[in-house]
Amino acid sequence: MATAYVAMYIAAAPHQAANVRRLGFGDEDLVGGPSRWLVDAIVAYGDTDAAVRRVQEHLDAGADHVCLQVLTADPTVLPERERRELAPALVSG
Repeated sequence: MATAYVAMYIAAAPHQAANVRRLGFGDEDLVGGPSRWLVDAIVAYGDTDAAVRRVQEHLDAGADHVCLQVLTADPTVLPERERRELAPALVSG
């Protein structure tokens, strides 16, 4: 699911490919679909605690904000349940 989403995002928004190139990713990470390394670098997997840890990693590295997109198996349905579960953990974290 994450690989398909990243592939679609990069193909639909060429500026995103430019952004990841500026972060050090190359043709081997973009051509023919995103590499596992690229997907793992930008997608947090797992439960709520795993997502909170990844957000904290970004903040610890100097980010002053972190944007999240909740991915689910059905991209046509808004992930309201997942957002409601995640939000309190992020606010209290």
